[in-house]
Amino acid sequence: MRGALDCSSGNNQKTMNRAVRILRIINAEKSEFNEDQASCGKLCIRRCEFGAEEDQEWLTLCPEEFLTGHYWALFDGHGGPAAAILAANTLHSCLRRQLEAVVEGMVAAQPPMHLSGHCICPSDPQFVEEKGIRAEDLVIGALESAFQECDEVIGRELEASGQVGGCTALVAVSLQGKLYVANAGDSRAILVRRDEVRPLSSEFTPETERQRIQQLAFVYPELLAGEFTRLEFPRRLKGDDLGQKVLFRDHHMSGWGYKCVEKSDLKYPLIHGQGRQARLLGTLAVSRGLGDHQLRVLDTDIQLKPFLLSVPQVTVLDVDQLELQEEDVVVMATDGLWDVLSNEQVARLVRSFLPGNREDPHRFSELAKMLIHSTQGKDGSPTGEGQVSYDDVSVFVIPLHSHGQGSSGH
Repeated sequence: MRGALDCSSGNNQKTMNRAVRILRIINAEKSEFNEDQASCGKLCIRRCEFGAEEDQEWLTLCPEEFLTGHYWALFDGHGGPAAAILAANTLHSCLRRQLEAVVEGMVAAQPPMHLSGHCICPSDPQFVEEKGIRAEDLVIGALESAFQECDEVIGRELEASGQVGGCTALVAVSLQGKLYVANAGDSRAILVRRDEVRPLSSEFTPETERQRIQQLAFVYPELLAGEFTRLEFPRRLKGDDLGQKVLFRDHHMSGWGYKCVEKSDLKYPLIHGQGRQARLLGTLAVSRGLGDHQLRVLDTDIQLKPFLLSVPQVTVLDVDQLELQEEDVVVMATDGLWDVLSNEQVARLVRSFLPGNREDPHRFSELAKMLIHSTQGKDGSPTGEGQVSYDDVSVFVIPLHSHGQGSSGH
């Protein structure tokens, strides 16, 4: 089953047409329901709390808006679509609340020590300056807090409804001339320009966060319930390895060493497998995301949530400082795209497609569709390599040219 969806709809069709396009392919081979979810729209930040208006449709244009931006988000669910659906319906509201709590500091020449403007200590501005605190740091903090708040909401909602599951989250926010990319999971965003490909996110997997995860197991060994070893070996050890000196590494090591194999080393490893096959506690392929509060190792009471972070890594792209061209775009996609296409391959597809389609008002939609088509292994695939992704694939193509021309105003 396959289908394409443009996320711009309803009253906001004209507003979002030029800002973003999303197309999604649903692979019935993976799951009955597409576990990818998406959300996008205009982000309206006000000076005060909404009060009774809190539950109003978030995409409506706000006459009381003080600061405006745009928001895009992709959520890749696992263990069912419930967490991804909740995240798509919740995270933007969490972010709006967090931004409204700091908006006065965001628009100040320098974020004040006291949001009220009172100066308790004459040296307060100097302390803020010495810390190097800028307006973008308030946005980063708001994004981090919004992810944490959303994770708590998902935990409560799933427990109340008796549902389970989790999701990765990749968010882009265009605000005050900058693009903030927040990632928790293994989705990816890249900047594609005529002569540049720049990663805007890093993937968080059991392998990339090995030392953090091992450190947690070192400090709290009870989390492994005596069933796992935190040490990493090149392969799963066998009985014949007992007494032999083998390669290993622990939480404090980026390099490798040798140790004499003991019986406890024969337990299943905390992180097992390589690359895309790496799993945390033999269960999960990501180390950051939202949800998974109820997730346990099969046939045990060992929880995975203590090892998972909901906090994103935030990258800031200063769009106003770029000499933007019409074909400069940000490509955001869930891991189904990146499983079969590298950053450079995606960039080549972007550069080959956009210049010849400048007159097409739907060219960014068509580009997203073409990127997805290139993962389906069909004859005529633009890459010509017949690669197939067996995962759900969702893609945003965000043209930067319009965002670099006064789109972040008060």
